[in-house]
Amino acid sequence: MRIRPFITTLFGIAIASGSVYLAKDHIQFNTNAAGPSSDADLVEIYVARSEIAFGQTIEKHHVAVHSWPREALPAGVFTDIDVLVPESRRQLRRAKGRFYPGEVMLLSKVSNFGEKVTLVQKLGENTRAMAIEVDAVTAVGGFVTPGDWVDIVLTQGAKMELRAVTILQNIRVIGVDQQSEELSDQPEVARTITVEVTPQQGQRLALAQKAGTLSLTLRTLDGVEDAPMEMVRLRDLLQEEGPAEKAEIQPTVRVNRGTDSEVVTIQRTRREAEGATAVDPVSETEPNNQANAQDSPADAVPGVRPKIREIEVSQNSEQ
Repeated sequence: MRIRPFITTLFGIAIASGSVYLAKDHIQFNTNAAGPSSDADLVEIYVARSEIAFGQTIEKHHVAVHSWPREALPAGVFTDIDVLVPESRRQLRRAKGRFYPGEVMLLSKVSNFGEKVTLVQKLGENTRAMAIEVDAVTAVGGFVTPGDWVDIVLTQGAKMELRAVTILQNIRVIGVDQQSEELSDQPEVARTITVEVTPQQGQRLALAQKAGTLSLTLRTLDGVEDAPMEMVRLRDLLQEEGPAEKAEIQPTVRVNRGTDSEVVTIQRTRREAEGATAVDPVSETEPNNQANAQDSPADAVPGVRPKIREIEVSQNSEQ
């Protein structure tokens, strides 16, 4: 029995065992070294535990602690509960927008200590809130909701002087009746619509409400470049003639060649048609020329008798 293969096998097993042992120690060392650093890279912030409505006070049972990576930390988060929820109930913050469970509590979405939350928080810089009286027809059947963008059309006048013009474009709706949350997607017939306008737009809107009826047109979500729109009058819609171009009646001539007969259309321009008299000049001059040629054929060319061909001129009203 040879002992050499046996020794080789034992030697291989020993090397494999040592490699496994060294790899295990290396992995454990890296795990222990990375553990404290991973914990150090996480920050405890506060998120909404349950749904918080617009204007609702924020209390401790509304929020929960959540670990967040430090490198991905959003701006304006709360890491101290006393900064988010003060001890005094009179100083409680309020939600400036609806919070959903798990949403990060941000400083931009909560009020200051004890601050009242109303529609004012929704207004932009140097803008105003103004209400418009509407009904089911002028408010797009109730499909206008807070957060939509609309154009405002003024209709004014009576009978044939009735006219319509778009006075404002790309106006944001911030309230429907007493509802200002941008959540409802169900049609609801409203009596008033509150819009966000500049001071100059507010003046135009106030005059327009007194001058006639205001209607809203719901804008698309796609970006559209606004352009000035012309006023439309009722008499512009009630045209005497339709939009189709009127067909011009062209005169025709029947040419007889022996036993063959052919109708030829005489093409003429619009200017010639407008300047033509009630009687076609062809029907007046051509028979006279034929008559003159028959009476004095020798006057045309001395010694030569002209050939006379009879033609029939007719006006075809169907072409």
